[in-house]
Amino acid sequence: MNIIAFVGAGIIGTVLSVVLKQYKPEFSMYITLITGMLMLGAAVSAVKPALDMISSYMEIADPDSEYAEILIKTLAVCYLTQMAGESCSDAGETSIAAKIALAGKIAVVLIALPLFEKLMEVIKQLLV
Repeated sequence: MNIIAFVGAGIIGTVLSVVLKQYKPEFSMYITLITGMLMLGAAVSAVKPALDMISSYMEIADPDSEYAEILIKTLAVCYLTQMAGESCSDAGETSIAAKIALAGKIAVVLIALPLFEKLMEVIKQLLV
């Protein structure tokens, strides 16, 4: 990922949004959302090779392990909910942003349930 291009796109999107807000405020939000989605897409495509490498290392270490999958899913949920929540906050919808954050937290707990189950099994084995 070319960080200079990434930052440049963010600055250009911000300037466009601020200028457009003076003339057509209703379209300013669309520029912000489109810029955010494009930047998110670029960031995800840049991170994918690293996530694939981590996943392959985890499979080499323990082929039956689902820890890498849980980690990657959890990171994806966190980043997506943060991005969506910030977009809603930028649009002035803080209530919706709070609901998105809550949904993300619930999703993380649900994704991590297999880890809690394994932890309980280990605790049970230690106590027996």
